[in-house]
Amino acid sequence: MSKPIPTIQKYMTTTPHTIGSDQSIARAAAVMSEHRIRHLPVLRGGRLLGVLSDRDVKLIEGFRDVDPTTTKVEEAMTEQPYTVQPDAPLDEVVSTMAEQKLGSAVVLQNHKVVGIFTTVDACQALSELLQTRLAK
Repeated sequence: MSKPIPTIQKYMTTTPHTIGSDQSIARAAAVMSEHRIRHLPVLRGGRLLGVLSDRDVKLIEGFRDVDPTTTKVEEAMTEQPYTVQPDAPLDEVVSTMAEQKLGSAVVLQNHKVVGIFTTVDACQALSELLQTRLAK
């Protein structure tokens, strides 16, 4: 008898750190560094606008003629990030992330950010599932 596929809610990071779209890239970099994270959902008025990754930050910081202290997050973020509901099946989410080469899925409930699921969370889920479901 097989076990049901768990939902993303079981493995997501709850209450993720977020950043306002009008904040600077330098501020976003500081938040990422301080909390040792690589993805920040970008909000305006509590609504999700995009997601900013550490790769986006590094790209902006690499331009000689761009000042990270004055460049706004909304100028570097990825618009229309991959979003899922908390009850989305884990297998569907990780499959989509792999196919589209995505580093994160922002978890929304009633249009509010309630979590984030990253490749690190996916690795932790895989580890747990291998240990509990396939261990002899």
